[in-house]
Amino acid sequence: MYHLRLTVEGRPLEDERRIDADLIERARGGEIVAYEELVRRYQHVAIRTAHLIAPDGDAEDATQEAFVKAHAALGRFRVDAPFRPWLLRIVANEARNRRRSATRRVGLTLRVGEARRPDDAAPSPESAVLAGERRSDLLRALNGLRDEDREVIAIRYFLDLSEAEAATTLGIPRGTVKSRLSRALTRLRERLATEGVDQ
Repeated sequence: MYHLRLTVEGRPLEDERRIDADLIERARGGEIVAYEELVRRYQHVAIRTAHLIAPDGDAEDATQEAFVKAHAALGRFRVDAPFRPWLLRIVANEARNRRRSATRRVGLTLRVGEARRPDDAAPSPESAVLAGERRSDLLRALNGLRDEDREVIAIRYFLDLSEAEAATTLGIPRGTVKSRLSRALTRLRERLATEGVDQ
């Protein structure tokens, strides 16, 4: 099932792109405040992306380093391209590099799935317990997958990126996102079935 994301935090995507383009142009001109505003706008999604890929201790460092690298590379950014997937690709690469250099394998913390928007209605206590159990089962099964499978599922669904944005973020062709996602979801379903989790 496909859906078209036409807004970001209630604003049309076209407005978001105009705001980004203005901030990028000002930041390229040396205006530090403009780049700080870009960081504020994308810090939350950047940290969530890093947490999906890198161990907990490295996620914040990976995000910070990615913002430094993105600032240095602003001159090469195409203003007509969307900024968010470009930035998230830098974050993902930095997080991957940190994960690879870790001396021990640490399971991913996918707290991102728990994020609730402030305007969401609070669930009943019973619903919250059941949802928490299902989320735990899902995250445990997801953590048991290969890194490549975990990344494509998390980037696509936990961050709610389109296939095109996921492709940019992961640095792979859009068709590869589709095929990897299909295989990863099949493996996730198999793992959930093996663990006796209702799907």
